[in-house]
Amino acid sequence: MMNASEPVLALAARSVVARKRIGNAIFQTPCIASRFETAKDTGLFLKADNLQYTGSFKLRGAMSKLTTLPTDVPVITASSGNHGIACSHAAMTTGHNLTVVLPENVAKAKLAKIQSYGTRTILNPGDSGMAEQCAQALAARGDYVYVSPYNDPMIMAGQGTIGLELLDQLPRIDNVFISMGGGGLISGVGSVLKAFSPQTRIIGISAANSAALAASMEAGRIVETQHLGTLADGCAGGVDEGSLTLPISQEVIDRVIICSEEEIARALCRLAWTDKMIVEGAAALALAGYLSDEAAFAGQNNVVLLCGANFDRSVIQPLLSRDD
Repeated sequence: MMNASEPVLALAARSVVARKRIGNAIFQTPCIASRFETAKDTGLFLKADNLQYTGSFKLRGAMSKLTTLPTDVPVITASSGNHGIACSHAAMTTGHNLTVVLPENVAKAKLAKIQSYGTRTILNPGDSGMAEQCAQALAARGDYVYVSPYNDPMIMAGQGTIGLELLDQLPRIDNVFISMGGGGLISGVGSVLKAFSPQTRIIGISAANSAALAASMEAGRIVETQHLGTLADGCAGGVDEGSLTLPISQEVIDRVIICSEEEIARALCRLAWTDKMIVEGAAALALAGYLSDEAAFAGQNNVVLLCGANFDRSVIQPLLSRDD
């Protein structure tokens, strides 16, 4: 068992400080024993961050970052989903002047949710990647401070508070299953667990249709990959060149599992019918990883991190109507 590196230990320490700073602004989400039938002496627990105030773990990182910035500094980010909602909620709490850049084809419901917090929005032509470039360009002019969805030590530290809660909630954790997107979540949680529970294995789960971090880990550098539509849309997209999350992920992740769209759909339905929770595809992705090789984790205490529940009803409803 290798000792954690200085960057991993430093990130874990930041999570400890962040927890004290943001504890009153976030919900310590429960860790629930699943109703799934498991092999003898096997524990399966669901860390339910789908119950977080904004419906996803992203509030932790947003609060962690914004509470380190002066309130007289305008803040800008780009997101049409959980990060934009989380930053809007956090800015309402801290008093920051927030602008969110969104692609002009953003879903009306998500735009309305972000605007409901009083957030200023800019609709930018093109996709989410171009919206992010726009936000970064405006910040580079000196008009704003840019808040990345994942590539920021304070964002990662905020996400790491999940790991600290898990250590309080369970006496033994053998495996934690975490969905992989840009890497902020798995880097933060993984660093905390490797610092304080080094025997715990971190299992990263990637959607086959959008696996930039997994591909970059394999290559040892940031690589461009093809991105197809995925139920785990909260994990879709590339990884920034020079991202802080790549070296951390390479160290803390013990195994990567790639899951198909069908595996994600089946996991989503099983959560709904067995554990009575409807979650977004990115959360079901983590469970899909566990289910893909369930026998390998028998006789162990396993935690599946449910990262969010901000699903698109038009996407989820047909899946839940399937006969299988």
